This record gives sequence, C-alpha cells and structure tokens, in this order.
Amino acid sequence: MNHQQYWLGLPKHLIWGFIAIAIFMSGDGFEMAFLSKYITDLGFSPTQSAMVFTIYGFAAAIAAWASGVVAEIITPQRAMTFGFILWIVMHALFMLLGLDLENYYFMLVFYGIRGLAYPLFIYSFMLLLVQVVPRVRLAAATGWFWAMYSVGIGVIGSYLPSFSIPFIGEAGTLWLAIVWVGCGGLIAYFSLRHVPVDRSKVDLPLKDKLTELSRAVTILFTNRNIFLACLIRIINTISLFGFAIIMPLLFVGQLNFTISQWLQIWGVFFFVTIFTNILWGITGEYIGWIRQVRWFGCMGMAISSLMFYYLPLYFGNNFYIALIPAICLGIFVAAFVPMTAVFPALEPHHQGAAISIYNLSAGLSNFVAPAVASLILPFWGIVGVVWAYTGLYMFAFILTFIIKVPQPERAKVTVAEPAMI
Repeated sequence: MNHQQYWLGLPKHLIWGFIAIAIFMSGDGFEMAFLSKYITDLGFSPTQSAMVFTIYGFAAAIAAWASGVVAEIITPQRAMTFGFILWIVMHALFMLLGLDLENYYFMLVFYGIRGLAYPLFIYSFMLLLVQVVPRVRLAAATGWFWAMYSVGIGVIGSYLPSFSIPFIGEAGTLWLAIVWVGCGGLIAYFSLRHVPVDRSKVDLPLKDKLTELSRAVTILFTNRNIFLACLIRIINTISLFGFAIIMPLLFVGQLNFTISQWLQIWGVFFFVTIFTNILWGITGEYIGWIRQVRWFGCMGMAISSLMFYYLPLYFGNNFYIALIPAICLGIFVAAFVPMTAVFPALEPHHQGAAISIYNLSAGLSNFVAPAVASLILPFWGIVGVVWAYTGLYMFAFILTFIIKVPQPERAKVTVAEPAMI
C-alpha cells in the first residue's frame, strides 16, 4: 500500500468503516445519561435499575472478550452484520416488551442480550484493521478507531439527547437510537463487504474453531508477553475509570465546585482524547510503540494523576486551573493507543485471540479501578487512591522494560521496502 492511501494515518479505503463506528456508537450512547433515571421513573427501585445495567455490563464484557476470535472464524464483516442486527432486534424487544409493558424480567433479558451486540460490532472492525492494515501503520489506524469511538459515545451520544428529549421525550430518543445504529450498521455492511480479509480460519472444522475460541483464555498462560501486555492495558485506563468515581468527592464535596463545573472539567478530558488518540497513533509509528507507552503513557499518567489531586487542592476552587490536569490526562491516556497493535504483533498466528485478550484487559480496567478505590478509600481517603493509581503506572513503567515486542519504527521504513511492513 502506498503513502497516498493514508491521510494522517487514516486508511482512506476504510474511511466509511470508521464513520460507521462513530454513527453506531452515537446511537448506542444515547441512553447513557438518562436510562437509569427513566427506569426508576417507571416505578422500579434504584437497585433494580442497577441490576439491569449490571447484567448488560457482564454480557458486554463476555462479548468483548470473545469478539476477536468469533470475528476471525466467521470473518469480521459477518460478525459486524450479526452485531448490528442483534442490537436492533434486542433494543426493539427491550422497548416493546420491557419498558412499554414495564416488565422487569423482559428488561433484564433483552437489555442483557443487547449487551452482546456493540462489542461484536466495533471489535470485529478492530480485527479487520489488524488483518488489512500494514503493521507499521496499525497504531495510527487504531488511533482513528478510538477517536471515532469517542466522537460517537462521548460527544454525539452525550449531547444529542439533550436536544431530542425536550421534543420527543426519553422514549422517542430511545427509538431514535435504532435509526443511528441501523445507519451505522448499513454503512459498514455496504462499505466493507468486499474488503479482502484473512479467511484461513473460516473453513476450519467445528472442533478446530472451538480450539481457536479457547485460545482467548489459554493464550494468557502460553505467551508471557501477552500476559504482561494485558497487565499494562489494565493499568492504562485505571485513572480514567477511577477518577470518575472519586474526584467528584474532592471537587464537589471538598472544594465546592458545582456538579456542572465538574462535568465540564471531565468533558474536556474526553474532548481532548478525540485528537490525542490520532496524534499518538501516528507518533508511535515513528518513536516506537513501547517506548511511547513507557515514557508518555506510564510516566505521563503517573504525573497527571498526581496533578489531578494536588493542583486543585493547592489552588482551591479555580475552574481554569482544574482544567490543566484534565487536559494532561486526556493527552497522556491516549499515549497507550499502540497497545492495540502490540497484542496481535505478539501473536501473529492467532490475532483474533490476541485482540480478545486486549478487549478483556480493557474490560478488567473498568473493574479494577473502582475495586482499588473501594479498598483504599476507607483507610487512606482520596489521596491514598491517587497514590495507588500512580504506583500502578510506575509498575507498568517497569513492565515495559520486560515485555518484548517486535515493534516497527516508521523512521526506519522506506518506500523501497514495502515487504517489511
């Protein structure tokens, strides 16, 4: 592939696939800000509402873990098609038989099954990137993937309901989500169906396919570098998930910021990641994947985590000072973007299983972050949690010297050497 097929690391021939991810995740994210309250407004208890999301989260974690291997043994395009059809069908049943009939068990079943859909759609596209994008350009391509993900669920998915709910209400907005998801799914279907992918595992006997599926578990124990990469990826977003829980206690509870100010500070962090995901994806190609993760990801996040606590504590209720660590966090958390390329590079013959482990570690980060906070808060407070997260980033820093990754450096690749990429 020549240089004219890429724009700032974006594979031009897959551009509609990236747009499909943004549109799909916009529809998937419509409900985030209001569904739990909508369920309680129907007369269900907060505990029942939380259980709906717990079942959903568990299903999504399972789907994320298995999606890489599933996409590999049926092709990414088929997995994406199945994912978006499953989303639409289960969401419609959730609305009609769950919410409209106010049937709690149908809500649990259909919303839970719907949790299988979005990971199957988006992570199958990630595997398609792994299969068709040259390894030397993969970090930049996955940077665009995460940028589109942020645009969808973090920007459009969050802000559009604030305009639609006053006009068509919560239920109307939930139905509108089907339109967005359907558009994203159809764009992906028609734009990607002729993309040549690795079909070497598609025609395997059922027994061999089940063996390949089991690699999504066993690979952790047979490949030490995959295990180390898993630990690094878990630590990657630990502050992201943890600070969302503990920092309102500091900003709103102790420093007298309003909840709106805190949400704006946290929103700036997500906005910054849209651009830094792309920036670090490209930069990692030139300076080396692990080198970037080590010095800018691990060290940058360790320093930014401390800044997020100590700067507001020192300057008090100063909104603009509080934006500084949020921006820094948004800059350095994205420096881990090349980890998406690291996993399949460590297992080139079982890339689906490697992507499945990547997805598993991303999900575990969402679990470990609040778990660490709940263990430390009663004894050492917010500052103890911040230092625990910082210590974990330093631990990941050490791991980057142990892990061995066959990483490309764009500075060493020339146009005359296409076979090397």
